[in-house]
Amino acid sequence: MKLLKPLLILFACLLLSSPTMAQRSNATVFGIVRGENGQPVELANVALKNLPIGTTTDRQGKYLLRVPANQEITFIYSYTGYHTQEKSIRVIREERLEINIQLEINTEEIDEVEVSGRKRANSNMSRIDPVFTSSMPNATGSGVEALIKTLPGVSSNNELSAQYSVRGGNFDENLVYVNDIEIYRPFLVRSGQQEGLSFIHSDMVSTIEFSAGGFDAKYGDKMASVLDIKYRKPTEFKGSTSVSLLGATMHVEDLSENKKLSYIGGVRYKTNRYLLGSLDEQGDYDPNFIDIQTYITYHFSDRFDLSFLGNVARNNYHFVPETRETTFGTFQTAYNTKIYFEGQEKDQFATSLGALSANYHPNNQLNLKFIASAFQTREEVNYDILGDYYLNELERDLASESHGDSVLNLGVGTFLNHARNKLEASVFSFSHKGAYNSTSHLLNWEVKFQIEDIDDRMNEWEMRDSTGYSLPYSDEEVKLFRVVNTNNQMRTSRFSGHLQDTYAVPINKGELYFTGGLRFHYWDYSEEFLLSPRFAIKYYPDWHANFAFRLSGGIYQQPAFFKELKDRDGNINPNVKAQKSTQFVLGSDYLFQAWDRPFKLTSELYYKYFSHLIPYQIDNVQIRYLGNQEATGYAAGLDFKVNGEFVSGVQSWASLSLLQTKENIVGDGYGWIPRPTDQTINLSLFFQDYFPGNPSYKMHLAAFFGSRLPTGPPNGERYQDTFRMPPYRRLDIGFSKVLIGPETRSSSQLLKQVEDLSLSLEVLNLLDINNTVSYFWASSHSGDMFAVPNYLTNRKLNLKLTVKF
Repeated sequence: MKLLKPLLILFACLLLSSPTMAQRSNATVFGIVRGENGQPVELANVALKNLPIGTTTDRQGKYLLRVPANQEITFIYSYTGYHTQEKSIRVIREERLEINIQLEINTEEIDEVEVSGRKRANSNMSRIDPVFTSSMPNATGSGVEALIKTLPGVSSNNELSAQYSVRGGNFDENLVYVNDIEIYRPFLVRSGQQEGLSFIHSDMVSTIEFSAGGFDAKYGDKMASVLDIKYRKPTEFKGSTSVSLLGATMHVEDLSENKKLSYIGGVRYKTNRYLLGSLDEQGDYDPNFIDIQTYITYHFSDRFDLSFLGNVARNNYHFVPETRETTFGTFQTAYNTKIYFEGQEKDQFATSLGALSANYHPNNQLNLKFIASAFQTREEVNYDILGDYYLNELERDLASESHGDSVLNLGVGTFLNHARNKLEASVFSFSHKGAYNSTSHLLNWEVKFQIEDIDDRMNEWEMRDSTGYSLPYSDEEVKLFRVVNTNNQMRTSRFSGHLQDTYAVPINKGELYFTGGLRFHYWDYSEEFLLSPRFAIKYYPDWHANFAFRLSGGIYQQPAFFKELKDRDGNINPNVKAQKSTQFVLGSDYLFQAWDRPFKLTSELYYKYFSHLIPYQIDNVQIRYLGNQEATGYAAGLDFKVNGEFVSGVQSWASLSLLQTKENIVGDGYGWIPRPTDQTINLSLFFQDYFPGNPSYKMHLAAFFGSRLPTGPPNGERYQDTFRMPPYRRLDIGFSKVLIGPETRSSSQLLKQVEDLSLSLEVLNLLDINNTVSYFWASSHSGDMFAVPNYLTNRKLNLKLTVKF
């Protein structure tokens, strides 16, 4: 708190130092973006170069922007599959200028054939502008995932983790693709502190598409969501770097003189030490996470190119705990726990990915793609931590001199946690993808063969001693509270693929598009052959141009990888079958104008019936499956999102999600219980603003509210997980100032090539709320169990310098 006030005052003085801030004014630019054949292009990006202002076109290709007046500005018009166009203008105060643009198809950058023009919008994927990844204030440094967490149907109750749950699913039910390569994350990570960097390098991203459910058959065999990322193919030399208290990033991209070779690559470094210093558990934190990533493309001709995607990541986490003090309870009954530690934890997560893609399109209708990829991970989790705890009741009488002090000792105890866990896994895949685009049809297909080699060794045990008695108690021997000792090896292969068609259905009124597809999957370990039909319908009524309706669904089946096969003791259950669900999503889009600015209201109603589930329990971000149990279940909910120019010229949005998800474990006799992700209400907000007439001064705000999630006692039965944690509430805010930009070019030789230099200050957890991520369970003298909350990070400041050249 002592540091916060002077830093905020200093930053406010920096913002107020511009002599031109009050002298600027705005004007209005509007128009239509059309394709090569004159058809309107929906969802085309319209942005101002080097300024945080932009929008997207509506169904009729129209756009409207409020822009700074009395200065030269450059418009950038872009859309996947088309050449990007730039147009520089100068407008006077309150002028209304119409600019209509016709984009030309870029045949050199076709990665796969897609229905062009307005038909492109018939996908049930939501498109997100990557420019927002650099604006979102967050603690993880993962800009893409931070954006995803603000979307409807998505929830996350841990700012230290890039993971998220979608519509009642868990982290393992989300698909992530980068340039058509499925991405895996480390498997042994137990907490957000250990997680390190996500795979996606935000500075390299070209397009972001996301679906919270009801996605097409061309995407894989998981039940919750799909995130489809495409990395950029450079057209000129560019680069960027940023340095903050949480780490540093750098990226460079370029194109050869003959325009045949393009490359983009980046290096990232992250450390959580500064953030983790605010946790109740004090000690010597030494987390270091680094990765190197590259995407290289060589164009042999206009029809054939070869691409390579590579990533090497090294995430190391070293922690020597010392003490922990946590106060919890209510005003009437307040408690305090103190723990004194000995020992340490040392974890290593080393992952690498290499993928080679050959892309051949003999004409504008046909595209053939061949992909070979290899993923490898080597992980170690090692810890020996001894803790002595004291559980006390506190004095709550405000008139007492001992207010807040301990008045009664409720229990003392000792625990010793030990682990020597190692995992080595390799995943090799070979696939062929194709697409054929006719006048009214788009046919997609894929066949994929995958080999998995997994060596999983676990040696974990936990000893608990409460008031001199080892738990569980025995008068003959010392028993351990929990023991897991396994050595599992698996060598398996899978064969999967899909066939899908999208076509326009001729009707008299409006436009109707239908997508139908069928997935298949065979895993030799379970000897299970799966067929998953899926469909999507999108309808544009002619009675109102600003409406669109869609219906999608089908069968979504998720075969086990290897985690789902394990029970709580780490033993493999070879009889586990794929999790199966039937899903339906009904949605609508409504485009409207308010305050003479464009807005979009999206709503979706969904229902999922799970005919076969593998129950699981969550501790922080660790998912422990109960592979020897089986359940049925459902998830139902309603999602809303409104986005638009709440402030003229910049996009913001708000999301609201209502959810209920329950399961019934076969044979336990306890009926329906909430699933671990049963979060009734989830609210999120991303809001942007800038100083009137001077967008070089910016503000970005991200707010989250998630209602109470269920949890239960350690090693308890699944039906006991009905105790609810407090709601998750968080507000992050960032302020930035563009020091070098279009109007403030530096005359220095050193800074001559800098296009953008900005300084930002983020206030993370602005309201300083203690959010709970999990619990440490302490025993009293009487044997009662007290749930001591494991709190997340407190308020922290993050200063960041960003350079683009």
